[in-house]
Amino acid sequence: MDKQDRRVKRTQNLLAKALIALTLEKGYDAITIRDITQRADVGYATFFRHYHDKDELLQDVLEVVLEELMHVFFASSYQGDPAVDGLLLFRYVQQHSEVIRVLLSSRGSSSLIQRIIEAVTQDVLSRQTLVEGGIVPTEIAAYHLITSSITLVQWWLEHDMPYPPERMGEVYRELVIRPTIGINNGGVQDHQAHSGVALAPATPPSSQTPNN
Repeated sequence: MDKQDRRVKRTQNLLAKALIALTLEKGYDAITIRDITQRADVGYATFFRHYHDKDELLQDVLEVVLEELMHVFFASSYQGDPAVDGLLLFRYVQQHSEVIRVLLSSRGSSSLIQRIIEAVTQDVLSRQTLVEGGIVPTEIAAYHLITSSITLVQWWLEHDMPYPPERMGEVYRELVIRPTIGINNGGVQDHQAHSGVALAPATPPSSQTPNN
């Protein structure tokens, strides 16, 4: 990468960080391009050398996290302990919580989320993780897996991540993966036997220590 490319990347990175911070502070619709350039300490005219408007900047920011999130979902095997897959997912969300909050809440993000749902649903179906002929049709089960995962992530962020990623990985296994694959395969007990994973004992709520 030459000096010019590094300068362009640096400017775009500054603008992206400013957009994310401002969106979390006062909402996307209230932000002006002037707000963004002042926060990024970038010239107003410079902004338009990179983007036509703030919507294009937002799209650029969200495309990056979209690609990374899809990679995290594709990395899930659904073969071993799903809590490990869940741990990786929630650890990624924790490390990128600001931009993922924007992804889940900003105007125009619904089409990006739909792309995640469609792509990961097709990935689950292509792996033949789900059994044809079960109670729940495979396309519905696959759709439920990904949409339930996104909803769980959204709840966690909206409540300021009260439980650590390790705990959320277990919740993901017990609340999303086991019931869905278990029912699709003919019952939760069948799935437990197939996966070789024992049901973790419940911990009383009073013993939980939120991770502030």
